[in-house]
Amino acid sequence: MTLAWLDLLVIGAYLLGTLGLGVYISRLASRDMNAYFLAGKEIPWWALGVSNASGMFDIAGTMWLVSMCFVYGLKSAWLPWVWPIFNQVFLMVYLSVWLRRSNVMTGAQWLQTRFGSGRGAELCQLVVVIFAIVSAIGFIAYAFKGIGKFAAIFFPWQLSPDTYALIIFAVTCLYVIKGGMYSVVFTEVMQFVIMTIAAVAVGLIAINLVTPEQIKAATPEGWDNIWFGWQLDLNWQGLIDSVTEKVRADSLELIGLMIMMMLFKGVLFSMAGPVPNYDMQRILATRSPKEAAKMSGLVSLVMFFPRYMMVAGLTVLALVYMGPEIQAQGGNFDFEQILPYAIHNFVPVGLTGLLIAGLLAAFMSTLAASLNAAPVYFVNDIYKRYFRPDADDRTYVKVSYLVSLVLVLIGVGLGLMLSSINEIMQWIFGALFGGYAAANLLKWHWWRFNAYGYFWGMMAGLLASLCLPLFMPGTHPLFAFPLLLALSLAGSILGTLATRPEPDEVLCAFYRQVRPWGCWGPVHDKVKAADPDFEVDTHPLRDMVNILVGMAWQICLVALPIYLVIQQWTQVWLALALAILTSWFLKKNWLDKLKD
Repeated sequence: MTLAWLDLLVIGAYLLGTLGLGVYISRLASRDMNAYFLAGKEIPWWALGVSNASGMFDIAGTMWLVSMCFVYGLKSAWLPWVWPIFNQVFLMVYLSVWLRRSNVMTGAQWLQTRFGSGRGAELCQLVVVIFAIVSAIGFIAYAFKGIGKFAAIFFPWQLSPDTYALIIFAVTCLYVIKGGMYSVVFTEVMQFVIMTIAAVAVGLIAINLVTPEQIKAATPEGWDNIWFGWQLDLNWQGLIDSVTEKVRADSLELIGLMIMMMLFKGVLFSMAGPVPNYDMQRILATRSPKEAAKMSGLVSLVMFFPRYMMVAGLTVLALVYMGPEIQAQGGNFDFEQILPYAIHNFVPVGLTGLLIAGLLAAFMSTLAASLNAAPVYFVNDIYKRYFRPDADDRTYVKVSYLVSLVLVLIGVGLGLMLSSINEIMQWIFGALFGGYAAANLLKWHWWRFNAYGYFWGMMAGLLASLCLPLFMPGTHPLFAFPLLLALSLAGSILGTLATRPEPDEVLCAFYRQVRPWGCWGPVHDKVKAADPDFEVDTHPLRDMVNILVGMAWQICLVALPIYLVIQQWTQVWLALALAILTSWFLKKNWLDKLKD
């Protein structure tokens, strides 16, 4: 593709602006570790929320969403449950508050508040550090594969996708490694503004260029229906025959079963709390527990509309104008390339540059967030604790530079070996995160669960997820999840029952500080005996109701922009009315009742 000089100018200005802003702000991050990794807990909650949304608005995920919307239509609104996207609802309703009350720097350090500081707690921290580093490497490989495939379509030089990815990685690493969370958050707020403008513009272009009649002619019966049965029932034969093979490869012929599996895995995973990545670091960086909850709620509110305006806009443009070309290519078409092909053919000069800059911003946000989150685990929980406990703060910051660079090199090496975005995405969100659920669910909700149970549960889940591609090749991670869960649960329970409970003073201090709900009766009685005035103030039933309403609210926010772009006006007004109604309910039953 040959970009016009105006597009190249816009992209160049964006890259220079991002790099300049990141480097300029980086001086704030070099003061100490708290400033580098958590920005001194000085950034407003709304900026952290927009930054978090920007980090989730990644290019590889957007390419995947476009391919899913193309194939499955409105039913694709449910497919992000594989991540699961509704974990943000659990976070905003109660888990962000619980996590922020710990007042620590990392998820591994948080374990000290739950399990104390004995040998078992040290093993817990070690396994969380390993998990954080492995997941960060997976995210880096995921981003590397997505940006390479994207850039090869657009940029005018005849370079390989991997070469483009290496160049863009280098630019991003310059400001992220130097500037820590300050650079990450402030550049991501700027990047989110660019992405939103570009995304809404794409949706408006699609509304102007495509009619509902054209969409209906290019898609099978039921494509514009968000509801699903046990089977998919979308017949693409005669329209784009290769889509049938795509559905089979995705294992989504029985879409009802797959979405039930996504819900089952997603609820357990969401109750376990955030994995040790950028999402957790944003929560720990807020000023208070109440602001942590508001930050998590803002993510869904600001992210879905612009992202799905872009997804739906590019999808319908590709369906209507590229359908015959895709049909002619037969089984050779790569559905992950729909996004760049649609931009190439339908977005005008000037806006193309802004859109490419926005998608580069999406990639850079994801990479930046992962790079900022992972090194803190090694530096704070390994290097500082065991090797240099008395080093000055600047030394720790410099070590984090080196750790970030090493993680990038390993992630790039993994990315070079992968063949598709979907391959790494399914492993990260299906297998790796699946092995995380059991131990982290029990740590919040069962008082008897101890450090050794956590260690063996995490180790069982982590090793099983790493071995899954070797011993069960070709198995969809969702179908492997029950096995991963069972192995992790067995390790957790056996490790717990074979060792002593945590000391009463540790459990009582945790319960008094975090105030979780679940099986905490014996600990509650001991805290109450020591302090008759203590009130735990938990509302599990209210939290569960808010979660159900919040999940419906999210689906409305996803469906609304898609219905808008395909011009189904009755459904637009229905989705808007439900979004307003659920928003009002959450304000009354969640936001107005938040406390610090």
